[in-house]
Amino acid sequence: MEYRDLYDENKNLTGLTIKKDYPVPNGYYYITVMVFIENSQNEVLLQERSKEKGGAWATTGGHPKAGESSLEGMKTEIKEELGVDVDLKELVIFKTIKTEDDFVDLYYLRKDINLIDIKIQAEEVQNVNWFTKTQIEDMIKSGKFFKWHVDAYRDFLEYRMNQMEK
Repeated sequence: MEYRDLYDENKNLTGLTIKKDYPVPNGYYYITVMVFIENSQNEVLLQERSKEKGGAWATTGGHPKAGESSLEGMKTEIKEELGVDVDLKELVIFKTIKTEDDFVDLYYLRKDINLIDIKIQAEEVQNVNWFTKTQIEDMIKSGKFFKWHVDAYRDFLEYRMNQMEK
């Protein structure tokens, strides 16, 4: 059974854990991580979720296991879902969103990854591909993009726009 760490309202570790898929007690939070991987052609790597997970296209993400930091959890999720090793220094956290029961940490990774080198986790992912921002906007409009990741994608676009202005 997998466990997750619980945090207080200020994102401080409490020393408590909860079993995966158990309801979060009031006043406590867990961590969710998501990464937007962009290549040198400014395309974004998306994964098509498995049929059991709804089949929509989404960014890579998940939840750190108990004992893992947000950053370590992001590295683990990339390795588990895509079979790709990344250096912790390559990952840049650009936003944290607080919801009613979690903190969603959004990460950015600029990396050219050859699709041939990706080894997908079949239980979670059925396909991966690089997409332009126009193609992603079309997916959002047609409902093919995972609805819970749309706002995070907009935050990513804002982050990238701010980075280009610097």
